Amino acid sequence: MEKILISRRLPDVVLEAAHARFDVTLRDDTTPMTAAECISALRDYDGVLPTLGDMFTDDIFAGVSEPRAKIIANFGVGYNHINVASAQAAGLSVTNTPGAVTDATADIALTLMLMSARRAAEGERLVRSGNWHGWHPTQMLGMHMSGKTLGVIGMGRIGKAIAKRAHFGFGMDVVFYNRSVVSGLGMQAHQLDTIHDVMAVADIVVVAVPGAPQTHHLIDAAAFFAMQSHAHLVNISRGDVVDESALIAALQSNQIAGAGLDVYEHEPRVPDALRALDNVTLLPHLGTAALDVRTDMGLMALGNLVDFFDGKTPPNIVSV
Repeated sequence: MEKILISRRLPDVVLEAAHARFDVTLRDDTTPMTAAECISALRDYDGVLPTLGDMFTDDIFAGVSEPRAKIIANFGVGYNHINVASAQAAGLSVTNTPGAVTDATADIALTLMLMSARRAAEGERLVRSGNWHGWHPTQMLGMHMSGKTLGVIGMGRIGKAIAKRAHFGFGMDVVFYNRSVVSGLGMQAHQLDTIHDVMAVADIVVVAVPGAPQTHHLIDAAAFFAMQSHAHLVNISRGDVVDESALIAALQSNQIAGAGLDVYEHEPRVPDALRALDNVTLLPHLGTAALDVRTDMGLMALGNLVDFFDGKTPPNIVSV
């Protein structure tokens, strides 16, 4: 029976299935693994099931000359915390959990779009503070989202799911930027040539690209400068895709009207300057935070492990 490490507690159904198939060690801690723990995981286990924040960097692989582990089955679709090239060079396969996260993440994007456009978080804080003195016609006027233009940066699975919700649910026009040509969307949407082209015409921009060195600070000061002053930015991808300092400056100066964030550049640290702003909605990385979704993710990660150790090719192999 293969020995595997699970780096954080997963839903009970997943853990029960894991124990039925493997010799499981559960690291029952909510914080990311330390560098020493990552090295130990590669050295002492046949397989590792890590998640966001467990940093399997080039230095970690360099610290284990002959890893016992043969697979890293990531819990999550994003894998920018794993140096895939170094893993493969060390003889490890890397898998992730796409598909299972698509709808839940798209739902959070729509949540943030509405909350930012309609100033919902600000309004909730007002009520809780005891300083709400009753309704009046010009109180907390936000932006009506229906019929506006949505700009999507990254038209992959999640980007498409967001676009369809916005178009068919709210009658929004959709424009998008994607590195490759996208067709067959089943809806009217216009692919534009550059990110700035999208930023310039959209009332709400949603960032849905994967985290990677190529997308680091993809949304920078120039991108914010291209946006309209009434527009909102939503980020449900990875925190470092957006230059957080540039975002803070754009919000402080009212260069853009607002933002909705589920991820942060140095998560879980959120800058004081960002938390002090009323025109930004801040969620604690809730993208897939639903029991059935996290269960599906866990079972998918576990399925990748089972297939690998049964001599099959896992369906969600990550390649470089």
